[in-house]
Amino acid sequence: MPSPFPGMNPYLENPELWPEVHSRLIIAIADAIAPQLRPKYRVAVEKRVYQMTDENSILVGIPDVVVGRSLTNTEKEPSNIAVAAPPKKPITVNVPILEEVREGYLEVREVGTGEVVTVIEILSPKNKRTGEGKKAYESKRQQVLGSFTHLLEIDLLRGGEPMPILGSQIKSDYRILVSRSESRPKAELYPFGLQEQIPAFLLPIHRGDTEPLVDLQALIHGVYDAYGGLRQRAGFDLAIDYTRDAVPPLEEIDSAWADELLKEQGLH
Repeated sequence: MPSPFPGMNPYLENPELWPEVHSRLIIAIADAIAPQLRPKYRVAVEKRVYQMTDENSILVGIPDVVVGRSLTNTEKEPSNIAVAAPPKKPITVNVPILEEVREGYLEVREVGTGEVVTVIEILSPKNKRTGEGKKAYESKRQQVLGSFTHLLEIDLLRGGEPMPILGSQIKSDYRILVSRSESRPKAELYPFGLQEQIPAFLLPIHRGDTEPLVDLQALIHGVYDAYGGLRQRAGFDLAIDYTRDAVPPLEEIDSAWADELLKEQGLH
């Protein structure tokens, strides 16, 4: 079953689904561009690893202390032993656990030299909210922006703070940033809304080489669809309940539009 939305499917942004969406989309992009880049370039799947304490992570709880006694003998027998007052009952609390986070991204490398020509990043919720995830990503981002490596940054999440750009702040639900090393600080920004299709864009590589066109819309639909070509895909249509509200919630105008769209397709 294809996605009911013409552009980004907001139900895929649900934190319960997004890690899988992120992983599958990373591989889908790699599979799509690799044949266009051969034989001069190859696409490597890399991982960024860091530890963080997340308020939504599993926490260790200290259980209450329960003291039991036998109910079979209710008669008190005389005793000369002094009985101490029972200790104060503890309160159940939570202690944080460090969570190891692994985030995937892509590197386009020149085969002959091993040079990293382009870094492709798909943002996750942890990259867009205050914490170690944001710090780790922003540190990597600044390293790339200060180098001769191109940066392709894909933000398909409405929640959280968008990555900073200089000058006037452009508001949009989603955005794609193409930062070519030779053009910095100028970069190409593709802002788009929920009701729009995801724009296609050219992947920057070395000057003089043919840049592959990335049809991100087709890739998103392919990841979502239960059957993409000959390979079975994720089947997100089976995991999503369209009778419920999207998470994060939609703006009022977009919510009304989405409701009508889903009703027309018998999903709401």
